[in-house]
Amino acid sequence: MTGLSQFAQNLTDFLEYKKEEGFQTLEISKETLTALRPAPTQKPAPAQRSAATRPTFRPPPAAETPKSTVRITGKTLEEIAGQIRTCTACPLSGSRKNTVPGEGNPNQPDILFIGEGPGADEDAQGRPFVGAAGHLLDKMIVAMGYKREEVFIANIVKCRPPGNRVPLPEEMNACIPYLKAQIALIQPKLIVALGKTAVEGLLNKPVAITKFRGTWCKYETIDLMPTYHPAYLLRSPGRKGEAWTDLKAALAKLGKEPPAQK
Repeated sequence: MTGLSQFAQNLTDFLEYKKEEGFQTLEISKETLTALRPAPTQKPAPAQRSAATRPTFRPPPAAETPKSTVRITGKTLEEIAGQIRTCTACPLSGSRKNTVPGEGNPNQPDILFIGEGPGADEDAQGRPFVGAAGHLLDKMIVAMGYKREEVFIANIVKCRPPGNRVPLPEEMNACIPYLKAQIALIQPKLIVALGKTAVEGLLNKPVAITKFRGTWCKYETIDLMPTYHPAYLLRSPGRKGEAWTDLKAALAKLGKEPPAQK
């Protein structure tokens, strides 16, 4: 990897870390700004306005996230999945190949894993967590002493955001009734929320996942453990130990211990 490529990769990793922390802006020193700023060009000085004619800056009003128009009509997971397949409640429906309702044990599983949304592989297959992040999640599930089919796996949104971007608040808000209906039917013993978006979608509040992970909270009456998304762990393998600590805490909550490593 060339020096420029390595710099770009390091910068990408740093920005991803800041994003997971919940930062929306970054502070840059005056020296850095001076080095990056191009030489100024000479422009005529603007005409001075009197205080009486100077326009007053008014910040735009904060946009409110519209309420979901989705009304759940299905009484079973299969019926809800059918409703999801025909859903057009948000723009994600226009670019999807397949909806991804979720899969696994529907009968009070020990754990419900909830991620952010489908990626390209999931969109192609209509199944959750089947790409590289899914392979890591499978290993995490096995390390906990379960098989994939013994837990349930779902996402905050059921359609792939273009380019695998983070779902927009209005997209999450439109889709969340499906997930809530699924949780009510599945009745998991606890939830493991994978990543910042999953936690925010369930708790409806902003979080910094690197600070909030490992902190027990509740979704309604269900214990919820926030931890890192497997995709983040692939980019930042040094965080895998923290994620494993969170998963062991989830097992302890269930009165279990991880099986001995072979």
